[in-house]
Amino acid sequence: MKRYVSELIGTMVLVLFGCGSAAIAGTVLGNLGIAMAFGLSIVAMAYVIGDISGCHINPAVSIGMWIDGRMEAKDLILYIIFQCIGAIIGTAILAALINCAPGLGGYMATGLGQNGFGAASSIGINMTGALLTEIILTFVFVFTVLGVTRSEKTSVVAGIVIGLTLAFVHILGIPITGTSVNPARSLGPALFMGGVALQQLWVFIVAPIIGAIIAGLAHKGLYDGE
Repeated sequence: MKRYVSELIGTMVLVLFGCGSAAIAGTVLGNLGIAMAFGLSIVAMAYVIGDISGCHINPAVSIGMWIDGRMEAKDLILYIIFQCIGAIIGTAILAALINCAPGLGGYMATGLGQNGFGAASSIGINMTGALLTEIILTFVFVFTVLGVTRSEKTSVVAGIVIGLTLAFVHILGIPITGTSVNPARSLGPALFMGGVALQQLWVFIVAPIIGAIIAGLAHKGLYDGE
């Protein structure tokens, strides 16, 4: 049970600080600052809960680990459930904080760091572009996670590498889709925002799953037999 609770807490922190930076201080921090907020959230949690749960805090990472044979189906399902719960809690806390500051106009005005395409994208990318972007970014992220956590030799720096990788995929992805690469991270804000964010949510669930499957199969294929 400790593993699942750890995943809940880790995902909550990721969503609160990552999406919170975008919603509350995005205009001040800029895309690079927001990207670093997501990345540093991973670094912090990796060294706190990594030894307990592996610090997936992302259904896509868990799927990649499952495909690579590092976790059982039962754990995969429970990890995803607790990750989604953590994301919803993190979003609820963020929404409450925003609503406590009348000058911000409420979370419907600031947004909650939700993902989107078309009019909801900074560059107006279409649905196909959003799908391709999220598949590619998720592949790179999950492939990196699988690689850096494969050997004990790299375990000491794994949290830093993973955090920096999450940051750099956000640098490209934020102006395109807001960057998901994590179905749970997308779920929380979409549930609270409703409307377009909820209608487009399927892209940010399907694409990261596809990206994770490709990453898992690629990693397994490259290292199979070693």
